[in-house]
Amino acid sequence: MAVTDPIGDLITRIRNAQMRRKDKTSTPGSRLRASVLEVLRTEGYIRGYTATDHGNGRTEFEIELKYFDGVPVIREIARVSKPGRRVYASVKNLPRVANGLGIAVVSTPQGVMADHEARDKNVGGEVLCTVF
Repeated sequence: MAVTDPIGDLITRIRNAQMRRKDKTSTPGSRLRASVLEVLRTEGYIRGYTATDHGNGRTEFEIELKYFDGVPVIREIARVSKPGRRVYASVKNLPRVANGLGIAVVSTPQGVMADHEARDKNVGGEVLCTVF
C-alpha cells in the first residue's frame, strides 16, 4: 500500500510506539525520513536509528526511542505541513515551539534542520513538524 504522507506516517509510528512504551519501532526508509530522524537524534529526542537493507532498493529504519524515568522524552509531536496544505516560513516567521523549549523541523534548500539552526544559517523553508 502506498503511503501518501511519509513524514506523517513516521510521526504516527513514533507516537504509537511511545504510547505502548515500546523500546523500538520500525518505518520504511527514505532520504527525507533519514534526515528527519537525524535531526531528532542530534536534538536528543531519540536514542538513534539503524538502517537495514532488504534488497531491491528497499530499506527500513529501526528507531530506538528514548525515555526518562519511564516517561517518553517526546511529549508531543505534530505534523505541520501536510500534503493538502503546505506551510512555508521565512526566517523571520519560523515558529518557536513551547517558547524555545521544543523544535520545529524545517526542510530548507540547505537540508533538513531544526528551527534554531535555520535561524543561524538565515534560511527559511517548509515547516515539516514540531516536537516538544
